[in-house]
Amino acid sequence: MRIVVSGGGTGGHIYPALAMIREIERRTTCEVLYIGTENGLEADIVRRAGIPFEAIEISGLRRSLSFENVKTGVRFVKSVVRVRKLLRQFKPDIVVGTGGFVCGPVLYTAAKMGYKTVVHEQNSLPGITNKFLARYVDRVALSFKGSGHYFGKNEAKTMLIGNPRASEVAILEIDPVEERKKYGFEEGRPLIVVYGGSRGAPAINQAVVEMIPKLTETDWSLLFVTGQVHYEQIKNQLGELPERIQLRPFIYDLPLILKASQLVVSRSGASTLAELTTLGLPSVLIPSPYVTENHQEVNASSLVETGASLLIRENELTGDRLFAACAKAIAEQKAMSQASLALGMPDAASDLVDELLRLIEQKN
Repeated sequence: MRIVVSGGGTGGHIYPALAMIREIERRTTCEVLYIGTENGLEADIVRRAGIPFEAIEISGLRRSLSFENVKTGVRFVKSVVRVRKLLRQFKPDIVVGTGGFVCGPVLYTAAKMGYKTVVHEQNSLPGITNKFLARYVDRVALSFKGSGHYFGKNEAKTMLIGNPRASEVAILEIDPVEERKKYGFEEGRPLIVVYGGSRGAPAINQAVVEMIPKLTETDWSLLFVTGQVHYEQIKNQLGELPERIQLRPFIYDLPLILKASQLVVSRSGASTLAELTTLGLPSVLIPSPYVTENHQEVNASSLVETGASLLIRENELTGDRLFAACAKAIAEQKAMSQASLALGMPDAASDLVDELLRLIEQKN
């Protein structure tokens, strides 16, 4: 099997692609070529994963009239020429895009050249690139139920798959007691993990700082992941803390400690929600207001509606409100956990690969 994969800009587009690739490699012999950009996160992440990587130069469309859109158009045409050359050399069986503007020229060119094509949409509210590509590709794989109607007359091409990232989290095997001990946490206390992404989220950090004095009234443990840039400032601000409250700037193996926790406070990016629902974790979600079309709040809506999560908008976030939400979630942990688990799709990577193999078989 020969597969071209494209997607990038943020980890939310890249990590599902890597999870899919690992599932393919687990099931069959394959050759992979990843097409991305040099200035996206994929250039480093994909190369570190040991996957052959080729770069094109492309940028995203502005949503308002701008001369930058003219430049983007020129880059798109140049990218199509380069992608055509790469595809002719590699001769893939199928081409898969996982979002971000980089996959636009890749999937468009592949479809026009007659290759089987699939785009995967991580968010409830599809991105502009995937909506553009839907008219050309063979299949649109969705992560959230009910997202199909956003693709209009191409809704018939959609199928609910879930986020492949969930599958990697589902197969993790840990000893919760031992995992907690790594951070110095005692068994028997509810563990809350707070994180705002790799860079941290200042508004979330400030609310947690305000909330920490109230933790002395509870038996909770807290793992507070501040983000690299904010760590020293918050550490100095908080001073000496009891052992049951731990600060970290960043955690590379975060899903391990998530699997040993009782509650998560986080943003509502697509990969994060895939992990939480696969693990059946209750959550307090604070959607980022800085993303396109407020899609993180749309992502969160299905979890909130089913009782798996509580939502606090960033402009309404305070230490008191966060503490109250955490207290409610801890008290209702069992019901919220069941609701979360009901939304999980731990077989997403396997189901996506099944569909890729079906499409390849149709071609042959």
